[in-house]
Amino acid sequence: MNVRRHHISGIAIAAVTALGLGTLSACSSDSSAAGNSDKFDVVASFYPMQFLAEQIGGDHVKVSSLTEPGQEPHDLEVSAQQRAQIEESDAALYLKGLQPAVDEAVSQSGAKTKIDAATLTKLEDHGSLEDSHEHEGEEAHAEETHSEEEEHALDPHVWLDPVKYAEIAKGVGAAFEKADPDHAADYKKNTDALVKKLDDLNMRFEDGLKNTKTKVFFTNHAAFGYLAERYGLTQEAISGLDPESEPSPARIKELQEEAKADGVTTVFYETLVSDKTAKTLADDAGLKTDVLDPLEGITDKSKGDDYFGVMEANLTALRTALGAK
Repeated sequence: MNVRRHHISGIAIAAVTALGLGTLSACSSDSSAAGNSDKFDVVASFYPMQFLAEQIGGDHVKVSSLTEPGQEPHDLEVSAQQRAQIEESDAALYLKGLQPAVDEAVSQSGAKTKIDAATLTKLEDHGSLEDSHEHEGEEAHAEETHSEEEEHALDPHVWLDPVKYAEIAKGVGAAFEKADPDHAADYKKNTDALVKKLDDLNMRFEDGLKNTKTKVFFTNHAAFGYLAERYGLTQEAISGLDPESEPSPARIKELQEEAKADGVTTVFYETLVSDKTAKTLADDAGLKTDVLDPLEGITDKSKGDDYFGVMEANLTALRTALGAK
């Protein structure tokens, strides 16, 4: 499985963790009310966790998101109000390693149930990548002050792999059943239905990406490693796991050369961060641009109303870019 990925820096992980918390507050019309309803109150860190809670919990849960719609997850800071929201919740659902600020807030809270999605599937360390970090000077490295451990962190973008997302869904369902046994039967039924839909989605991706002219795709940041690995593709990211990081001139030149060698037609960008670098690379290399959504949040710019809608749009975009037969 030829997945080329960028280092996951400590800064990037912290940013992503912050994003998760932001999504949670956005989903609730009154985020401060968490813990004060007669339903099972769940605080989710960001959209992928929110979606699981809503799908599995159904009418029995009240879900609030720490990350607002359209907010770049990497920019999230946990407010005092959000900390109180987590404290009062019946359950906090988050993905440890994605948003350090959320990790800290949840660990320090007295939330009745703490569900870490990272423990419900296997996260991978994708090691070193031929990315911009490898081409930066000593000054840039000193400025980032990454430790060896931080540079080889686990990739948190598991929700973009339907198989791993289904594994997490099963774990979340089991946690809901234990925490709220009165509605355990419904949680089990809803979990089974969600897993079936994710299994079907996985089959559509397998079939849709089986025969393509090229297996290489360019993205704005390294969010699609698990997806690429699952379906035998190769991800080449302009930036690392932090979508706000700037690639070096050497990295841009490298991608231009790879585009010619691998028959790449498209540079993908995303809805929550600037598309400037992606479009500049595309212009310089004579490539097309399109959206490949990392699903860190749903906005009116999203090509779908929910996880499944956006993932179907991603599949269509990939099939076109890769020349699916």
